[in-house]
Amino acid sequence: MPELPEVETVRLGLLPALEGQVITDVIVRRRDLRTAVPEDFEDRVRGQKVLNLSRRSKYVLIELESGEQIIIHLGMSGRIRIEQGNPPEPDKHDHIEFITDSRKCIRFGDPRRFGFVDLIKPGKLEDYSSIVKLGPEPLSEDFHAGLLHQKLSGKTTTMKAALMDQRIVAGLGNIYVNEALHRARVSPKKLAGKLSRPKAEKLVEVIKEVLKEAIAAGGSSLKDHRQTDGELGYFQHSFQVYGREGELCSLCQKNEIKRIVQQGRSTFYCSKCQQ
Repeated sequence: MPELPEVETVRLGLLPALEGQVITDVIVRRRDLRTAVPEDFEDRVRGQKVLNLSRRSKYVLIELESGEQIIIHLGMSGRIRIEQGNPPEPDKHDHIEFITDSRKCIRFGDPRRFGFVDLIKPGKLEDYSSIVKLGPEPLSEDFHAGLLHQKLSGKTTTMKAALMDQRIVAGLGNIYVNEALHRARVSPKKLAGKLSRPKAEKLVEVIKEVLKEAIAAGGSSLKDHRQTDGELGYFQHSFQVYGREGELCSLCQKNEIKRIVQQGRSTFYCSKCQQ
């Protein structure tokens, strides 16, 4: 599933194509996505000027002049492509299309249909079901060592599970949790409630660092992720542990990276460096 850097890369790609533009037409070819596309979606979006594009966790938000916001989640395999002029014929997985007054065509496609596109009424973003329980954005000032240490206090889950919990910090997924824990030298098996304040400070610093590097690299392309121009992201070439089972740890250069399964997801770590 695309994580924060991949979604932010999509948002940045959409900015020049959508911000300040009028959506002159909307075509919905399939409504039965994870959340059904509203029956009146086209009427509420057509003719609207796009004021702003933002991101909350793994969701792209498109603010319209009406005050409503289009919310997009890419699910497991969703993609957004920008076509200029006369676009090629849509394929069978291109479910929604936005046409702007500058003749750009923005297509949302999703072979598995685990993603969704919906509309949020003015002032109702924080009440929206996918948003209401989210924790702080990791790249914001709201996410700091004191807050993380407080949220983890008394927790008996592992550090890996705690950082994957969107109520603690929003937008992190399996890839970047693996990478951040390794750089911070924190074991994914460590009980979250046992994390010291100094380690929390280091972990917050590293999470921000990893995410910024990944965004600059266009995200990680392992299976489905593409940028809006179709290009691959390339942060996967900078992985220190993810997918590197059996390779030497880049920190100690002595121990091999191990792989275990936590909550049904692969965890990669160095048992020597991460305590």
